Amino acid sequence: MPTILTHVAVPIAAAVALGWRRIPRWALLAGMAAAVAPDLDAIAFKLDMGYGGMTGHRGFTHTLLFALLLGLVGLALAPRWNMPRWAGYAWIALCTLSHPLLDMMTNGGAGIALLWPLDQAHHFFAWRPIEVSPISLRRFLSWRGAQVLRNEAVVVWAPLMAVALLVWAARRVRKA
Repeated sequence: MPTILTHVAVPIAAAVALGWRRIPRWALLAGMAAAVAPDLDAIAFKLDMGYGGMTGHRGFTHTLLFALLLGLVGLALAPRWNMPRWAGYAWIALCTLSHPLLDMMTNGGAGIALLWPLDQAHHFFAWRPIEVSPISLRRFLSWRGAQVLRNEAVVVWAPLMAVALLVWAARRVRKA
């Protein structure tokens, strides 16, 4: 899995590209929380469930169904963010969905059952450039963790922010 630091890259880049009018700060914070929410299933490691089934890590919380259900939070909160309800729903659902999609680009783990319950199989993308992150804090704070962060900066953050800044610049030019 990418680090928790990189799972927030998608909502941050989207907010930069779309601007504060479309993605207010509170919506951004909720989107960031939604982007990391699927890893709440990491508690499975503490319960000795590991990668086993849909209750373990990369299980139910890494599915399209979970993203669609969590989108209901955005539906409820959208009026507070001065967003249309459909936009709040889509924002949270897409931020949540970004998590398993990034996980499917990692070079380790057990794959993602993205389409569960329609498809039980766990999948990866054919292109898997993201180094899998160490799960333990001690291993994360090692040389290996530094390598993972460098990989994520190059493979995830730089391309996302480049696209976000291009979209932002294009929006500014259109206004002028």
